[in-house]
Amino acid sequence: MLSQPSGTPFHWLLDGGIVGLYLLVTMAAGIAMRRYVGKLEDYLVAGREMNLHLGIASLAATEFGIITCMYTAQAGYTQGFSGAMPGICQAVAMALIGWTGFCIKPLRQAGAMTLPEMFEKRFGRKVRWLSGMVIVMGGLLNMGVFLQIGGKFLCSVAGFDLSNLTLIMTALLLMVVIYTVLGGMLSVLVTDFLQFVVMSAGLLVVSVLILKNIGWDTLVKTVQVNHGEGGFNPLANPSLGWPFLANQFIANAAAALTWQAVIVRILSAKDSDTSQRIYTRTSFFFVCRFLLPGIWGIAALATLGWTPLKQLTQEERLAMPVAVQEKIAGSAVGAPLAKLTPDEVSKLPAATQAKLSDASLLAMPAFLSSFLPIGLMGLLIAAMLAADMSTNSSYMLSWGSVIYNDILAPFRHTAWSDQRAILWNRCIVALIGLYLLVFGLFYQIEGNVWSYLLLTGSIYLSSMSVLLIACCYWKRANNWGAIGAILLGAAVPVAHLTLEKLPDTTAFAASIGKDLAGIAAFVGAALGMVIGSLLKPRSSRS
Repeated sequence: MLSQPSGTPFHWLLDGGIVGLYLLVTMAAGIAMRRYVGKLEDYLVAGREMNLHLGIASLAATEFGIITCMYTAQAGYTQGFSGAMPGICQAVAMALIGWTGFCIKPLRQAGAMTLPEMFEKRFGRKVRWLSGMVIVMGGLLNMGVFLQIGGKFLCSVAGFDLSNLTLIMTALLLMVVIYTVLGGMLSVLVTDFLQFVVMSAGLLVVSVLILKNIGWDTLVKTVQVNHGEGGFNPLANPSLGWPFLANQFIANAAAALTWQAVIVRILSAKDSDTSQRIYTRTSFFFVCRFLLPGIWGIAALATLGWTPLKQLTQEERLAMPVAVQEKIAGSAVGAPLAKLTPDEVSKLPAATQAKLSDASLLAMPAFLSSFLPIGLMGLLIAAMLAADMSTNSSYMLSWGSVIYNDILAPFRHTAWSDQRAILWNRCIVALIGLYLLVFGLFYQIEGNVWSYLLLTGSIYLSSMSVLLIACCYWKRANNWGAIGAILLGAAVPVAHLTLEKLPDTTAFAASIGKDLAGIAAFVGAALGMVIGSLLKPRSSRS
């Protein structure tokens, strides 16, 4: 049995029974869909027969995982109500795109199974292959931290020791890989519907309990005391401001247009009108997915306060000079190392730095572990497992479909049978699962989780959104411009992530910030498309 200190609220019989029942039903439903997978189109896009209500439930479930709950709660904890702005930006972008059909209508009408497949028709095979590589690189870097953060949440909220992290990560992964490998998109859609119901129940029950027992006035006062005006107005928050808002809207609009795990719902919808309605009717959910967990984060701050040193063992604290401990204890919420000099930071062991950096991320599950009674703890864990399983299954299938359909396309000189194609896709999904486990064990995020996800996503969001818009609406666009957009769009975020990891350039990368780096990626991609397309002589062919 997992090591668990006494006095934790997780009850193995009652809470464990609720979680076990949920897992049993979900696994049975997911595996049962294997019998309906006959063609590759069934496996990757559910035969293009997805209706409106299933599309809404599936998109909402996919875009809310444990990692979503964690980074949105972290935003509420460290930024107050201003932390919900990304959700508002995404909701506005989704509603506008769904209402107008901008890009997604021609995308669905093209009949492609992935974005690169559509790009080949306009820009050629080389662009299809290159865009597939960028999509997979950005997507896997983005998803690589999901298991680690999901495991940390479950350990913290249930009171398990973090030494169990590897075991929990492996168990989470195996459950999702089994039904995703067997049933593909059909399994994803069916389990998404079940997971949406459980996830929604957990979100609402916990939020109502917080508002009842802690109170709205207390939450507002906590934000005012700890964050001042910046907790309500992002423009008054020194860590946010106009670059933050601009990057949020641009990146979230690009994600609505090109994020493979999102647009697979467009590609799976039975027609373009259904795909547009899925966007408009799901849009408000994106406000809720930031606001509700954000309230949980604010409640954690109101209840637990900001005590980063509690993340450390007594031995780790005693190994630190008293002056360093005082600086960490008096630091701003979410920035435990901000007051330390570079020399003081360098003398802290890497493990200590990692624990301190996780203080704001783990505050919400630590709060819930002492806030929820037995029974509701089981419902919460079932809800979070539902959220995480739907996200992981859809993302693995999304990146796997691009690897098979676009990156491996040049190596298929003859058409493959559906059975052979499905077998290859299953192997690819399994290998992605193995990568996620290894990456999650070793990679440590620098700073805010949402900023990391947005920056890694911009590796391909910047260039793919520019390619899609140009493909749909600019007649002069050509393969020179497409290649320029892909290279320049990926270069900026990759360079920034590299600079963050090099000791000599960490401070320089921090001075630029992830928001400006993200905006620069979109500007670079747009310039690459325009300049490259105009440089190519009109008489040349792609």
